[in-house]
Amino acid sequence: MQILSLDTSTRVSSVAVLMDGSLASEITMQARLTHSETLLPHIQQALSMAGVKKEELTGIAVSQGPGSFTGLRIGLAAAKAMSYALHIPIVGVPSLEALALHYQMPGVTIFAMTDAQKKNVYVEQMECVPEDGGLTLHVEAPVAVKPLTEVLNAAGCLAANGQTVVLVGDIVQKKLLGKDGLARANVTIPQGVLLPPPELVMPRASHVAWLGAERLAKGEVDNVMDLEPIYLRKSEAEELWTKHHAEDEHTVVDSEKTLNAEEAHGRREVSR
Repeated sequence: MQILSLDTSTRVSSVAVLMDGSLASEITMQARLTHSETLLPHIQQALSMAGVKKEELTGIAVSQGPGSFTGLRIGLAAAKAMSYALHIPIVGVPSLEALALHYQMPGVTIFAMTDAQKKNVYVEQMECVPEDGGLTLHVEAPVAVKPLTEVLNAAGCLAANGQTVVLVGDIVQKKLLGKDGLARANVTIPQGVLLPPPELVMPRASHVAWLGAERLAKGEVDNVMDLEPIYLRKSEAEELWTKHHAEDEHTVVDSEKTLNAEEAHGRREVSR
């Protein structure tokens, strides 16, 4: 099984090729360039490094979100186009579950998070538990949009009860860690809650590939026409449109009320 995997759910661009369960190549980088500029060249480079032609691929796994709206759309569009053109199966992989694979060890509670803007995060609480001779990722609390402070408080409560708690995801690097790799002075991290170094909070396409390979091995395949990003909330543009549309409707209603009042006033004057 030769799987191409993509993760464009954050500013990080990551592409990997998995061959028979082994990582053949991976490119992961965070640069000022956009995904529209880097994704296709990275796909070509990753395939070349692995010595795999695109016609030899047997499946595609793609990070499905939640995360960056634009990044998700670019990654999904590329993955779906290749799946359709090459007639190979495609599977979507939840972004936060792929992030959690950074800490595959029993007894660790993982809060996987990405930036949801406005001091909120997309968060999913998970734990790896021993099962059938290996480790299985169990979801303890499903993905949701929450204030970062609320997540920190929840993590702190678990740590206070003796659980090992680790936070992963781009929000750790953006909001919690300083350039020295230590917690920022203006952020209070609950005692016992662990912040991993920057290299262990970034999304990796290889994680998407392994989770995707598990789905493909079970015969689970997504419909290339129906596969959509996991958004959870409206985009900034949609929120602005909804707000302006509501204001326009309110203006129309007020105008109609004024017109009706003026017409009624006019009729009263005529009646006199």
